[in-house]
Amino acid sequence: MVVRKRGTVRVDVLERGSGPTVVLLPGSLVGLPRWEDLVDGLAEEHRVVAVSMHGHGETPPWSAPRRQTLTDQVRLVHAITAGGDEPVSLIGHGVGGAVAMRAAVELGERAEALVVLEPMPFALLARAGRHDAFDEICRIRDRVVEAADAGRWAEAAPWVADYWLGEGTWDGLSEQERSGVVDMIGPGRHEWDAITDPGLALAEVASGSAPTLLLVDPVSQPPVRALMDLLAQARPDWAVREQPGAGYLARPGSVPDVTPVVVEFLQHAARW
Repeated sequence: MVVRKRGTVRVDVLERGSGPTVVLLPGSLVGLPRWEDLVDGLAEEHRVVAVSMHGHGETPPWSAPRRQTLTDQVRLVHAITAGGDEPVSLIGHGVGGAVAMRAAVELGERAEALVVLEPMPFALLARAGRHDAFDEICRIRDRVVEAADAGRWAEAAPWVADYWLGEGTWDGLSEQERSGVVDMIGPGRHEWDAITDPGLALAEVASGSAPTLLLVDPVSQPPVRALMDLLAQARPDWAVREQPGAGYLARPGSVPDVTPVVVEFLQHAARW
């Protein structure tokens, strides 16, 4: 991992391979180490740049005296893609998926392809009138924010893990894995502001022209399923594929190997 700097922006990245650029934005709870197989697989034919978002790795935590937005996280992407005009493919999971969607819009024609695994721009649920699903997400957000603001991250970790990774997950985690979940709650406090931003509109994350693959876990939580249905309806031109285990129910250490489907999509994106 190395820290790249552009102006006032500092971003921790892992870079491997050579060829067309692929930017990987992992989600919070299933962090970058869980996607080593994907990085290795893509690096056979691509230059892979995996980004640690604010508060993860050596990327500085969010410190501005205002609520974070997806565009704030996209500045990290711009920091590693600015200065050129070559095409860029984007892959994101969870919160990273929402950031990848916004980045694809901001990059415009430079965004060559987009792969998102259960992205989380949950604010769109409220705008679409799916209030039950949005309210459930807001209850989770409020508990995380309350715990983070009070410095009680460890208290929040068990139910965060069980909600996102499946009931009983916490009891089966090692001490090292539990520590990893606790470490994610702090940065997640500000990510919640970005993905539940009441000002977020569909056009800000789903108006790009890049060929897009949306991977969905068939047994994810209801709010996640509701959001995936909403996105599929809003963009019928996007390819949607059910991928068991590709969402937050993938337990630590058992993230499914999505490499074959992602590589295939990037190879043939122009025809999808």
